[in-house]
Amino acid sequence: MSHATTRLQKGPLVPVRTLRVEVLSGPDEGDTGETDREVLTLGTAPGNALRLSDDTVSRFHLELSREDGGVRVIDLGSSNGTFCDGVQIERGVVPPGTELSLGRTRVRVLDGAGAAVELLAESELEDLRGQTPGMRRLMAQIATAAKAAVPVLIIGESGTGKELVARALHAHSERKDGPFVTLDCSAQVETLVGSELFGHERGAFTGADRLRKGAFEQAHGGTLFLDEIGELPPGLQPQLLGALERRRFKRIGGANEIPVDVRFVAATNRDLRSDVNSGSFRLDLYFRLAVVVLRVPPLRERLEDLPLLVAHFLQELGHTGPTESVVSDEQMRRLAAHAWPGNVRELRNWVEATKAMGESPDLTYEADTTQAPSERLLSLPYKEARRQLLDDFEARYLKHLLELSQGNVASAARRAGMDRTYLIKLLQRHSLR
Repeated sequence: MSHATTRLQKGPLVPVRTLRVEVLSGPDEGDTGETDREVLTLGTAPGNALRLSDDTVSRFHLELSREDGGVRVIDLGSSNGTFCDGVQIERGVVPPGTELSLGRTRVRVLDGAGAAVELLAESELEDLRGQTPGMRRLMAQIATAAKAAVPVLIIGESGTGKELVARALHAHSERKDGPFVTLDCSAQVETLVGSELFGHERGAFTGADRLRKGAFEQAHGGTLFLDEIGELPPGLQPQLLGALERRRFKRIGGANEIPVDVRFVAATNRDLRSDVNSGSFRLDLYFRLAVVVLRVPPLRERLEDLPLLVAHFLQELGHTGPTESVVSDEQMRRLAAHAWPGNVRELRNWVEATKAMGESPDLTYEADTTQAPSERLLSLPYKEARRQLLDDFEARYLKHLLELSQGNVASAARRAGMDRTYLIKLLQRHSLR
């Protein structure tokens, strides 16, 4: 592992494609928006690259990103939808110059002037490994963000290494000698999350037979990492916001406020902007957490990093010989052809199994949710086993649901008895839309 005292060398500047949006009609006719990044968002909330005043547009309505094949359009679960030539778009790719309609507003999407971003010279940062431009750019962003005291929101699919990003932020910050405390917001029921977060006094509730310090107190002088922040129960969101803003809190059952000095880092595999639109996540809490946003790329977008990652995992497992003695060139080619729904976590499990058994496990494994959990799942920590089983079930259920509904999302939502916006988020999470 690298050390926080290591001087990080800044790498080269590389060009990136940017976007510009012109408002052709609507309340904001004539306005334009452009950023120095590949991603541009439109909506009525502050923080959008193009902030609109149209009350038929959602707070975070639309995200645009420049790709080699055109402009990727992602509707962020908006109330009134996004349309192109009368056809509603939830997720798709359009050419530059396309006109889109959102609410009463019509915009044209164009190429921007372009920009340059800095990469890290090294291919590692703490336990993060990557030589692709996307990962070296992320590591450069981590090194910069670590020096600030502002909150950071880490976004990425399950298994991409969001906690490793949080630990790297801590290790390269001025708080590196303080504690790093993790709280999983999805692992507890609401009544217990409050106690895990803020602690409780003796006698605060049935079973509270002693004083307990929560994550806030434990992280004093260091970093508090709030994992799966999108799963935080709505009832606790105002309390967390208050603690973040005042840097003071009360234990459950306590009368006195306790001051705390903590750097906050949160992570989620959900798009909190969609949750803000649906009302399940507070807008003010989102802004408080997302002062800096870091996006961790999925493994399928950085397949060139596979040899580096495999070698790193083998070294962690005590292997001192060449990588080829465990993973052949043919196996490496098969790895590059895999979709990696479990991302880097799935790769590490594969490497570990390959080294332990002397042969590679099947990469096309799918959990059979009609049977009892496999021994593989039972051997994992509860949090990881629960997540993998749920991910497998959701993917199988959603694929079957789309087949029954012939790809019609509105029909699928009715058939499943769920909110259409939530169904869209699930489909996006599993790359089915």
